[in-house]
Amino acid sequence: MGDQKWVILLLTLFSGTVKVSSECFCLSKNLAVGAAAVQSSTYNYLGAAQNAVDGNSESNYMLGSCTHTAGDNPWWRVDLKKEYKITRVSITNRGDCCAERITGAQIRIGNSLENNGNNNQLAAIVDFIQSGKTKIFDFKPVKGRFVNIFLPGEGKYLTLCEVHVFAVKETSDCSCVSKNLAAGAAAVQSSTYNYLGAAQNAVDGNSESNYMLGSCTHTAGNNPWWRVDLKEVHMINRVSITNRGDCCAERINGAQIRIGNSLENNGNNNQLAAIVDFIQSGKTKTFDFKPVKGRFVNIFLPGEGKYLTLCEVNVFAAKEMPECSCLSN
Repeated sequence: MGDQKWVILLLTLFSGTVKVSSECFCLSKNLAVGAAAVQSSTYNYLGAAQNAVDGNSESNYMLGSCTHTAGDNPWWRVDLKKEYKITRVSITNRGDCCAERITGAQIRIGNSLENNGNNNQLAAIVDFIQSGKTKIFDFKPVKGRFVNIFLPGEGKYLTLCEVHVFAVKETSDCSCVSKNLAAGAAAVQSSTYNYLGAAQNAVDGNSESNYMLGSCTHTAGNNPWWRVDLKEVHMINRVSITNRGDCCAERINGAQIRIGNSLENNGNNNQLAAIVDFIQSGKTKTFDFKPVKGRFVNIFLPGEGKYLTLCEVNVFAAKEMPECSCLSN
């Protein structure tokens, strides 16, 4: 009987069966950014449907990068133009007020526009998202062209500050990627400009890009750097950076992403993985590169009179576990 169990286990591991692991996903890039979006109604000129897919996760509604409906049973929909096997949606909630309004929203996915798409398959329900934070919803792949966020109920308002949509990646060069390793990890920087700009702000899970709202870093002095300690060595192959949105977007130009295990020169002598050419104001840019082994990830900006501001840094690694299989057909 014991041998039989081992045979079943081996067949499961090597038969090509798709496993949706909570630790490992093989995903497309964000499919929603720049796609056409519509909603049930628009509260005022600040709250257009397109704001949720503009690439800016600014969570202060008054700064014009969130949606806002009026009326009852509100909904928002993005059209991906073709069918995908969608397996992850992330939502950034409003940060300046009213965080509780998102509770009970339904993520629905499918190809039908019956009832404005709100009759499509239910993929997930939003229990709660903290003020100004982003929450990821993972689920078994659902086929569809349309992704709806539907909030049933009278007197409801739906506000979304950013929506990302990811699908199963079906290419032969698919590689497994970890969850964000930097979230909540210990971070330090070369100096701190003032009390608003602590190093830890870049790994707090909040991609708010208005520096004055206290979720970005800010150094003072020359040749500034920021570093996160992942505590263990990983094969890092992706780093995403959210740039400051209220001013000074060009300051990030020339920043170096360096990865390794040494703290010589504060980690700034570690292997160069990528160089930031430019990141638009308030936007997030992802840097993919061949895996680099390291515990420390530095963002280093060489030069006199430089300031380094990071509103969020996410770090991802290639998964090396044999039981972690990429999602496939």
